[in-house]
Amino acid sequence: MFKKLITVFILSFYPVFGSAQQVRPSKSSEIYRELKTLKQLPKVLYLAAHPDDENTGLLSWLINDQNVETGYLSLTRGDGGQNLLGTEQGAALGLIRTHELLEARKLDGAQQFFTRAIDFGFSKNTTDTFKQWDADSITADVVWVIRKFRPDVIICRFPPNAAAGHGQHAASAVVAEKAFKLAGDKNAFPDQLKYVNVWQPKRVLWNTFRFGGVNTTAENQLKVTVGQYDAQLGMGYGELAGLSRSLHKSQGAGTQSVAGIRTEYFAHVIGEPAKTTLFDGVTKTWTSQGNTDIDQSLDKIISTFNFNNPDLSLSALLALRKRLLH
Repeated sequence: MFKKLITVFILSFYPVFGSAQQVRPSKSSEIYRELKTLKQLPKVLYLAAHPDDENTGLLSWLINDQNVETGYLSLTRGDGGQNLLGTEQGAALGLIRTHELLEARKLDGAQQFFTRAIDFGFSKNTTDTFKQWDADSITADVVWVIRKFRPDVIICRFPPNAAAGHGQHAASAVVAEKAFKLAGDKNAFPDQLKYVNVWQPKRVLWNTFRFGGVNTTAENQLKVTVGQYDAQLGMGYGELAGLSRSLHKSQGAGTQSVAGIRTEYFAHVIGEPAKTTLFDGVTKTWTSQGNTDIDQSLDKIISTFNFNNPDLSLSALLALRKRLLH
């Protein structure tokens, strides 16, 4: 959480001192979103196999509506996919798809992570996949991301069975469950503990879906409404998701920016079940941690934020940073 405060501190600095820098200053709306994110302690890690597997509508909602720090972990860089733009294949295509993902994240605001897994094209099942992937190495990479990012909730795009439609899709769910069990174990991958501490997420959920003729949703699953209109974005989260997904140009993955709300469904995988929200049992605010004064300070910074002069919040952010350091 302190790292997020430093991020806002740096973003606030850009409008004042950014003229000599090569990095474009952050927009006031982005800085304001980061400030609101400081008030929300939960973190979410969305996990799947490839670039363009992520649910951009859900990511957009988590970040911009729930103001929750969110990351997408793609096990591969998409090296084995198609290429509708040129002749690049293998590692060169993986580079293209990596940059497509990074551009998508600039739009929806999520962070982006990868593992060392190589996309080798279509595989029938997890047995087929793990003949090509070293399960221990990939699991270690996912554990590293969990320990580094420290998510409270992990959401998988796919199940560990044939309903995933692709062996690498199913393998991503298998690895996610293994990593969940090991991330909090100090005896698992102990070399990582020179740099990070163990971390135990609260739960793993599967974001069920309707793809083509396959419907894995059910009315007894946890449901969340997404797609609402956001006045600061000037569009709904589904519209933003369409723009984000359309950046996967090499895959022809463009989708319409569709306005309107929709329901996302979640099935329990492992950990403490969620009954009413994704964040059941997760510490949500500074006040719930016993730090009411931090929430009050942030409320004042947010309520007095000047979109034309965001640097005016800098002194208050520095004062809050100083308090947190002591």
